[in-house]
Amino acid sequence: MVEKEKIELWSNKNFRSSQKHGPLFPPVAKRDISLPPAFSSFSSQPFFLTMSFPLTSSFRSLPSHFVASFLFNSNSAKLQSPILMSLPQNPSSFPRHISRSFTRAPPNSSAVFRPNLRVRASSKTPNQATDAKLIAISSAVTITFAVANRVLYKLALVPMKEYPFFLAQFTTFGYVAIYFSILFLRYRAGIVANEMLSLPKSRFAAIGMLEALGVASGMASAAMLPGPAIPILNQTFLVWQLLFSAVLLGRRYSFNQIAGCLLVAVGVIVAVTSGSETSQVLSGIKLMWPGVMIASAAFQAGASIIKEFVFIDAAKRLNGKSLDIFVVNSFGSGFQALFVLLLLPLLSNLKGIPFLELPSYLKGGAACFLNLGGETSGCEGAPLLPLLYIVTNMAFNISVLNLLKVSSAIVASLTVTLSVPLSIYILSLPLPYLPNGASLSPFFLFGSLILMSGLVLYNIAQPSKAGSK
Repeated sequence: MVEKEKIELWSNKNFRSSQKHGPLFPPVAKRDISLPPAFSSFSSQPFFLTMSFPLTSSFRSLPSHFVASFLFNSNSAKLQSPILMSLPQNPSSFPRHISRSFTRAPPNSSAVFRPNLRVRASSKTPNQATDAKLIAISSAVTITFAVANRVLYKLALVPMKEYPFFLAQFTTFGYVAIYFSILFLRYRAGIVANEMLSLPKSRFAAIGMLEALGVASGMASAAMLPGPAIPILNQTFLVWQLLFSAVLLGRRYSFNQIAGCLLVAVGVIVAVTSGSETSQVLSGIKLMWPGVMIASAAFQAGASIIKEFVFIDAAKRLNGKSLDIFVVNSFGSGFQALFVLLLLPLLSNLKGIPFLELPSYLKGGAACFLNLGGETSGCEGAPLLPLLYIVTNMAFNISVLNLLKVSSAIVASLTVTLSVPLSIYILSLPLPYLPNGASLSPFFLFGSLILMSGLVLYNIAQPSKAGSK
């Protein structure tokens, strides 16, 4: 059925195109325009565009479904005929994008502008396209820092090979001071509001406690497990994240996404073990220690899901405002340092350092870190390499939390997992302080292909945050 809409044209009563031609428009002109049936199906949320054109018979052929209202046109000094057009308010599943162009007539011609309209339908809203681009950029940045973090950690352990526990505790407690200093500066600059600082601290305490327990249980089990078993058992981290995300956040994952996560885990196992006899890896090991390592992965996964919940809940409490990531980083690391301090006697014993000898150990670690004194033989490369690692590790932690904020904990974990085979490949090359490279077996390439196929399978259909409770 052919629909009709009225377009009203208001013109300036005193407007004249030139002394020669006189007025182009009467004070008010109204035309009824018959619209083709094809355009009756178009609908979208209101949008507006301003046009000017001569009131001629060619106007009748304009294929549009518009309702006009008052708005001054600024396209030409000659034409002050204000026209505002908008589509009718009907629901639609496709946003309409209308662009326009004008063809200017020669200077001596009486014609003015001819509007050319193009209507284009898009299956993605601008917000979705922007979010996808932001996630892609954040993922690329996170992968870069993740690879650099793993490589520089290996290099930092060259001078600190006798003091890895010192390096771990230095970063744990040092980050508290750095993060809170940055948070203070952002608060003074007005970036962090009082409402952000007044969020419930119980969530941050839970994050710190779970991360501290993850560190403690991971150290305890790593001391009793063979090396190849550790990365295999750590892949249960993704499984725990899927479970906690479904229980705590109410997310629902498709078969493709679950299968993709499992493929990623299998790919890492194959790439890291590189053809070793995995069937004999856990022979002679008590079942308790693999269970403790799996529990460590569960603690870390729970902390990451609670971080995601904090961002989701903060958006509601802050009336849609985005929570600053340094609020989460600062309070989370603060509570983690507190719980690590309480567990320090246990942690030091797990690393073979009696608690009474811990002060002298930390003093020797500080001297090696700074490469000071005559008792620092074997600390070549310090403090440059440890400092590079600390700066990169901090940037990596910030990028991971930012990626978690704009996407989800699962996406952040999959992105970090992708850095594992990349890091192994780089570490197999000759590097400064690590001149002896390593050869990689065909299993490494095969595992990397499995990992990539899992990432592709997962990203076929990502879960929407709107589906969270």
